[in-house]
Amino acid sequence: MTGTTQDDYTDRYARRVRGMTTSEIRALFATASRPEVVSLAGGSPYIAALPLDAVGEMLGDLASQHGATSLQYSIGQGTVELRERICEVMTLSGIHNASPDDVVVTVGGQQALDLLARLFLDPGDVVLAEGPTYVGALGVFQAAQAQVRHVAMDAEGLIPEALEEAIEATARAGRKAKFLYTIPTFQNPAGVTLSEDRRERVLDICERAGLLVVEDDPYGMLAFEGEAPLPLRARRREGVFYCSTFSKTFAPGLRVGWILAPHAVREKLVMMSEANVLCPSAFAQGAVTQYLSTMPWREQLKVYREIYRERRDALLGALDDLMPAGTTWTRPTGGLFVWATLPEGLDSKAMMPRAIAARVAYVPGTGFYADGTGRNNMRLNFSFSAPDRLREGIRRLSGVMEQELAMRAVFGGGALQQSHQRRRGPAAADAPGPDLA
Repeated sequence: MTGTTQDDYTDRYARRVRGMTTSEIRALFATASRPEVVSLAGGSPYIAALPLDAVGEMLGDLASQHGATSLQYSIGQGTVELRERICEVMTLSGIHNASPDDVVVTVGGQQALDLLARLFLDPGDVVLAEGPTYVGALGVFQAAQAQVRHVAMDAEGLIPEALEEAIEATARAGRKAKFLYTIPTFQNPAGVTLSEDRRERVLDICERAGLLVVEDDPYGMLAFEGEAPLPLRARRREGVFYCSTFSKTFAPGLRVGWILAPHAVREKLVMMSEANVLCPSAFAQGAVTQYLSTMPWREQLKVYREIYRERRDALLGALDDLMPAGTTWTRPTGGLFVWATLPEGLDSKAMMPRAIAARVAYVPGTGFYADGTGRNNMRLNFSFSAPDRLREGIRRLSGVMEQELAMRAVFGGGALQQSHQRRRGPAAADAPGPDLA
């Protein structure tokens, strides 16, 4: 028997499960990973740039020489050795006052967000977050039954006045936001960076409002043009939770991240982690510790920066040359992503089946908003594919967009929308997201 499997457990699920939906990025993985498809969709680092023979030898030594500890249970906070190395890594970003005692090792950056949500969010609480924002964070906040209120951005990142307005609007509704979730440096998905002036203003606004800050910084060490601005945590210690990961700078398969937390909160985070996973993988921690202790990881960062700069330039050049009139996009100075805004009337989510048929994949903008807006946006990744593949992907994508625009010109917007709905089923029309270009 084929078709949709009936779920006989629906009336037994916890309330937190009822609103859960599949990530738009995860749903694309099976299709985007096919070799004939040029994927601009994922956020995968270019692991082939690592010295894989040396990494393999290092992992073999870790098992053969230190297996008695690396294959054993670890402690909930993470090993002292790794936490010390993490503090050394953070100094490169300008965080010089961190103590290993205040670092909690997590199973990737995703668990860091999950622990903070479990610690601070009750059902119905409000989280302020940039619009658009990281799809994985939206999933965490959704699972915690929190409500996300988006704060507008422009080319200089989060707009301080919009943050003040969101705080005031939340208060007028008789609620209080628990924290601001922000990716201030090379933002995912928008690619923009919060300006130097705005960083201080955002921190001042949050301090006056008694609003905690969760700073997510996976990309800060992947700057292409000079150094990235100092993280928020390098400017203020109290009220700022700094999260990062080795997924973008070493290996996502090891799933090692961390939280730098105010000291008073550290122990509660450790208890949350122990209840969640008991302890992070000792082998994965040992692998990262060995990598940071024995291999030229600072030089490897330079390799990644050069590769990603070349690929960013290839993607931007292809967009300049091939995109239809009316398309705009951001020009990131680091990170992995470009955020594009489509010509008026195009719908990135409705356009996906035609794009897949043309063998190109991207992520529709709707996945990065809690309210389903962003239909006229898409996220494009440049880290994984070679420059010639990036250009070919944009050539295919621009062809799809030209066809959509031609259909709109012939049939009109209403007829085109009905055509899309017949292909993908009924869907409510969503308001467009902001143009960040």
